[in-house]
Amino acid sequence: MRGQGKNLKDLPLNRDWTLFLDRDGVINKKIENDYVRNWSQFEFIEGVIEALKILRNIFGKIIIVTNQRGIGRGLMTENDLHEIHKNMLKVFELNGIHIDRIYYCPHDYEKESCDCRKPNIGLALKAKEEFPEINFRKSITVGDSLSDMEFGKSLGMLTVYINQDCSNTPNIADFCFTSLYEFAKYLENLEKIRRCQLLASMD
Repeated sequence: MRGQGKNLKDLPLNRDWTLFLDRDGVINKKIENDYVRNWSQFEFIEGVIEALKILRNIFGKIIIVTNQRGIGRGLMTENDLHEIHKNMLKVFELNGIHIDRIYYCPHDYEKESCDCRKPNIGLALKAKEEFPEINFRKSITVGDSLSDMEFGKSLGMLTVYINQDCSNTPNIADFCFTSLYEFAKYLENLEKIRRCQLLASMD
């Protein structure tokens, strides 16, 4: 883990907090210079299932926000994306993981103008409309691109950058972890320490 002047230990994380997750590069492996167009091409990143089990016990809401430009480019359809997400959520459900909602942007920015393609904040505003209790100041966004970090910062969220090499972390990112699993295990260990400290203070 690498931080940019902040410390996750200082965060009063509880069920009031919301976790916004990018998909490609965080949950599933990216296909370089292409898109995950169907379920047969979808591959979970190692440790993601375990990570989401941990994170589900920490955050009140988990929301996936994902750019899917392949639709706008005509390389896949929205039905293809829905099929991918239906199967992904089925795997999560079989592992006891609930995802509150998935929001996606289907547009090709070279041909269309929209407010939903990250770093624009349209997807987050949709989430806020559907879940008014979301507080962006009590939210963390996790992604593997600069646009994910800009998306989070525009809303006042804390930002977690996922990259195998944290020496190249964008300045706008608050923290860097090599994987969602590493991030989840770090938070889990913090929770264990806090519980121990609480028990010790009661003795």
